[in-house]
Amino acid sequence: MLAIFQKQVAHAPAELNSPRSSAAKPKNPDEILREFHALHPIEAFSTSFGGGAALACVAGHARNGLSGYERMFCGLDDIYCVFMGRLDNLSSLIRQYGLCSRSTNEALLVIEAYRTLRDRGPYPADQVVKDLSGSFAFVVFDNKSGAVFAALSTDGEVPLYWGIAADGSVVICDEREIVKGGCGKSYAPFPVGCMFHSEGGLKSFEHPMNRLKAMPRVDSEGVMCGATFKVDTFTKINSMPRVGSATNWAATWDDAAL
Repeated sequence: MLAIFQKQVAHAPAELNSPRSSAAKPKNPDEILREFHALHPIEAFSTSFGGGAALACVAGHARNGLSGYERMFCGLDDIYCVFMGRLDNLSSLIRQYGLCSRSTNEALLVIEAYRTLRDRGPYPADQVVKDLSGSFAFVVFDNKSGAVFAALSTDGEVPLYWGIAADGSVVICDEREIVKGGCGKSYAPFPVGCMFHSEGGLKSFEHPMNRLKAMPRVDSEGVMCGATFKVDTFTKINSMPRVGSATNWAATWDDAAL
């Protein structure tokens, strides 16, 4: 799967930016999308949005040795989701959200969970993602609000990488070579157990009250290359979540985490 968001839609953490190197120049989003299609000439499909976003997916089972995991692409009420992996508790979540089990897959469930967060706050975003049991990576794009929401499960079994393209766009993909080739040195693994929102930034849903520290990465040539993000388990910040009908998902995100 591949998601690209221009700067007016989402800003990646500044730590992903690495000094430019003549040996690894980042590419523009159009080039990255073309390379994704060239790598999967038959199975890949994509859609672009006027607001500066593009989503792409490969139909069928996932590669990279992850047999049994699927890539999914779904859209509902102008909310779109690319999903890779599986949810072990999909049936119970379908009942929890009052959905039709015959027509609901993991991607549609994530859209419904996102829509619940957006429209029915206050409910901590970290708790909603924590309720998803399994191995997964997903990216949600809300075409109405322009919001981006991405998350990666805590087990680290599903690969996910992100980086910054030549024009500053955020690139998120499960294929390392696509991100590395498209973002040069400004790429890194997406941190496990974390979620990213275009307004709230990067948070840990496993340890929502702790800080995320960015540690610099160095490649085999000794050159700075993006950053790895780890939870500082020794840092605690006391916070009091908002209550009341005025609370929305964005506000809950800001208060419930860092």
